[in-house]
Amino acid sequence: MSTHANHHDKDKQDLNKFGYAQELLRSMGGFSNFAISFSIISILTGAVSLYGHGLTYGGAGMMGFGWPIVALFVMFIAAAMAELASAIPTAGALYHWAAILKNKRWGWYTAWINLIGQIGIVAGIDYSVALFADPLLASVFGYESSNTTVLIAFTVILLTHGILNHIGIRIVAKLNDFSAWYHIAIVAVLVVSLAFFTKGGLNSVDYLFKVGETFSDKPYMLAFLIGLLQAQWTFTGYDASAHTIEETINPRVRAPWGIFTSVAYSFVIGFIMLAFVTLSIKDASAATGSGNAFIYVISQALGGTFGSVILWLVTAAMWFCGLASITSFSRMMYAFSRDKGMPFSSQWAQISKKFRTPAKAIWLAIILSFLLAFIDYIIKTFNPDATYTTIAFLTAVSVVGLYVAYGIPILLKLIAKSQGKFQDKHLGPWNLGKYSDFISVVSLIWIVFICIIMVIPPNQMAGYALGGMLILLIIMDLTYYKKHFPGPQAALNTSMDEILRREKELERASAAGGDSSQKVKL
Repeated sequence: MSTHANHHDKDKQDLNKFGYAQELLRSMGGFSNFAISFSIISILTGAVSLYGHGLTYGGAGMMGFGWPIVALFVMFIAAAMAELASAIPTAGALYHWAAILKNKRWGWYTAWINLIGQIGIVAGIDYSVALFADPLLASVFGYESSNTTVLIAFTVILLTHGILNHIGIRIVAKLNDFSAWYHIAIVAVLVVSLAFFTKGGLNSVDYLFKVGETFSDKPYMLAFLIGLLQAQWTFTGYDASAHTIEETINPRVRAPWGIFTSVAYSFVIGFIMLAFVTLSIKDASAATGSGNAFIYVISQALGGTFGSVILWLVTAAMWFCGLASITSFSRMMYAFSRDKGMPFSSQWAQISKKFRTPAKAIWLAIILSFLLAFIDYIIKTFNPDATYTTIAFLTAVSVVGLYVAYGIPILLKLIAKSQGKFQDKHLGPWNLGKYSDFISVVSLIWIVFICIIMVIPPNQMAGYALGGMLILLIIMDLTYYKKHFPGPQAALNTSMDEILRREKELERASAAGGDSSQKVKL
């Protein structure tokens, strides 16, 4: 028997121990698992779309100091999450970890907070694509870019991501593999172009570390903290390696490395890119005053035609990022629905017979992401003088939602360890050893700090949105949770005969080429 087959059987049996059948197609290798998180982090999305935000508030020093500071703390968080992924290798990830470490109520809240963050990240990513694609298309077809045309572009982009994710994980995995190399290649092209073809040459390296200059109305230290949103939002979504863990071969090792290395490589490659972009700035004040600082800087540095080509390449990288984010979001909702955590769970837990993908969860992810951006569009239509930007609103929502969800299981792990309920025997092969507690504590301190920073003015709208969602969550706790949510622990009561029956049923349907969605028996 081949090594691949041995791993597949062991991985399936490992999943069965948690009470779950192998419903999703397990075909992702280590690089594919890394690639999905690397693609969602996407330095060509977060660092680029919020480049103007970072430059406006923190000046050039935001790139020289802000990016490394955020990246360092995020690597602590990624390491703490990777350890949990190795210990509990299920697609539910964050919420499943929380439920096992404490109880189903903690798991339920973690899932919904994560879901809120996932809506924000998908909407933020695809809205970023639209913000870049729409003015580029407008210059080609001669129309005037507006909030309405951006929303239309956003909708079309979401639909393309929904269709491809529906068709199958093999296609998406290949595109994500390509996306990882594509990101690296485009960064290389951008860096080389700026290094050799910037008009008038680059600024001195000292400029990259220039502090004290802000183009906002805030005191510099406060402005610098607000500007950290640029880097902090970039480093989100790396939990995707955990959400696709049931589709990954040898998941207890490969998924943790996918989480950690995606952050590490993004830190280094992103810093190099931001350094050269910032060193090519000729007029920072004019850049921050333009509609899109990154487009302005590249166009001024490389000229109209050459700059446009580079911007099209960057926009394509953003599109890949959005594709991967839908994959992660839909898997999270599929796993949560499998445990009856959402209203109409039997619908969202359905698996396409033909493609072995969570078809309805994919389209629910599309709809929810569209609605968040559409509600913001309506608000701005009636209040055109709003001081916040749509992209800052969407990204702040995603940062707070995701990082609170990241922090809950890390906190619960520390508590469980102190009570003797989580011991070394529960760890997977990827673990932090004696440094685990220290890394977890540092992670939690940073999460609390950054969540406060993300909702102070001018991002107060994100705070209001999150507050409103929390109120709805409490209402759902009182009306839905107690009656309908058994928690992932209930899966442990599933008989092995039922698990094997379910797996064989899906294998037969897939082999026969079925094209409808199959319900999970709930």
